[in-house]
Amino acid sequence: MTVTLDAAANAAANAAVNAPASAPANAPVIAAAAAPAASAEPTLVIDGAVKRYPNGAVAVRGVTIEVGQGELVVFVGPSGCGKSTLLRMVAGLEDITEGEIRIAGRRVNEVEPAERDIAMVFQNYALYPHMTVRQNLAYGLKNRGTDKAEIARKVAEAAAMLQIEDFLDRKPSQLSGGQRQRVAMGRCIVRDPSLFLFDEPLSNLDARLRTQMRLEIRKLQRRLKVSAIYVTHDQVEAMTLADRIVVLNGGQVEQVGAPSEVYARPASTFVAAFIGAPAMNLIPAELAGGALRIGAEAVPFAAPPAGMAPGFVTLGLRPEKARVVPQAERAGGLPFTLDAVEELGASRLLHGRAAGADVVTAADAALPIPQGPLALHADPADLHFFDAVTGTRL
Repeated sequence: MTVTLDAAANAAANAAVNAPASAPANAPVIAAAAAPAASAEPTLVIDGAVKRYPNGAVAVRGVTIEVGQGELVVFVGPSGCGKSTLLRMVAGLEDITEGEIRIAGRRVNEVEPAERDIAMVFQNYALYPHMTVRQNLAYGLKNRGTDKAEIARKVAEAAAMLQIEDFLDRKPSQLSGGQRQRVAMGRCIVRDPSLFLFDEPLSNLDARLRTQMRLEIRKLQRRLKVSAIYVTHDQVEAMTLADRIVVLNGGQVEQVGAPSEVYARPASTFVAAFIGAPAMNLIPAELAGGALRIGAEAVPFAAPPAGMAPGFVTLGLRPEKARVVPQAERAGGLPFTLDAVEELGASRLLHGRAAGADVVTAADAALPIPQGPLALHADPADLHFFDAVTGTRL
């Protein structure tokens, strides 16, 4: 279950999270953040967090995660997986039913959002429409009683960092979506928080601008060396932004790891299908007599892991690791019937059936489309095996 926010709720949440806290006015200079020590205490610890609503619905089920200093962790999963609810629990916008959340070593379960030393960027920007960009950036600092010269310096520094100096005297309605998102980030930067929270901040932008802003967020976070949680349903965003990915499903953690690790060794069929575009091929198979079979066909290139018990399994194969070639060129493959070709520019996808199972393969668009009787081949090292019932990796 995921809690969604309309524009009014976003504004209210922004007022709660990004409101002035009782921190001293002479906070350290933003750009001077030092690289964290490897042994430093995690910025955020989520320990056995549970969110249960009065109607009995459970949105988050015993989640335990740590976010290291200067680390960017992405919560990713489909709608309803609990990622936004978990982020709002960290922000203090959702109560915690069980477990504990600690920020910079301090338990914050009962701490008000404005006192948690966090800053949050929302999907709908949550800017004050009657204020100029300059006033939006300065608002929190002004309410904290920060010196005017210090406010001016921090606003100028954030504006230069985000390349919005030319828009400081405009109001949000006069800005593009990308410019508004930069202002929302700038308002967080001037607070110099311990933790950034990004709640699907790029969802309202077009594809080209999303790609540009994704890179800007990553570069900015690395420059500031501030810990961050980023929530998205887009696995491409997760892969390109994260130091570590947390894949959520049904309120539970399916897998935590570096993007390359999660992609190369998915912990379950859910992760295998969710991470990667196109998704991993997941093919029902059976191990019997030391051989792997798909339907009536033995898989000649499969080498099941030693000690794997006979029975039904799910065979996983990434599209880019599969090869379709004419049978006359190479023996030992599975018969493959080509049904459709999807052109993607530099590459193409070949959709077809191998031994009765739907299979997608990826190929270089510069190569000719194979013709005639075809066969599917793969390196045994590129095959993944999952339990047919639980979906867990074998």
